[in-house]
Amino acid sequence: MRFPTRAAPPARLLLLVLLGAGAASAHEGHHRAAPAGEAPFLAENAAAMERMMAAMAIPPSGDVDRDFVAMMVPHHQGAIDMATALLRHGSDNPQLLRLAQEVIVTQQQEIAAMRLALGDPLPSAMPAPTRPGAAAPPVTSAR
Repeated sequence: MRFPTRAAPPARLLLLVLLGAGAASAHEGHHRAAPAGEAPFLAENAAAMERMMAAMAIPPSGDVDRDFVAMMVPHHQGAIDMATALLRHGSDNPQLLRLAQEVIVTQQQEIAAMRLALGDPLPSAMPAPTRPGAAAPPVTSAR
């Protein structure tokens, strides 16, 4: 087996992403009908996937680093959007809720790191991920 010695060109990376999305779409008709309570989550998740796929479909710029970041930022934002949908509509499973919060935090950090690596400005600060309607933790000041 031969392993590539350099990163795949952006067009090849995009093709792999799109092929994966097409394969996933081919199986959509084979799933069971979603319970009514699951519909809001599925709708929000589908919208997040559509936004992510549209934002990742960029023409190559000629700068591999910028193309990588241009495709990875919406990919990471898609993960943030899906984790947020779970926090809004998921059960009270503490492990999944914590995992969704961690996904949001780590993906935001990675977006910031990628932008910094290119010398781009940081995104605006995001609030800590919590369940909608939940009380925010008290703010304490360090003296």
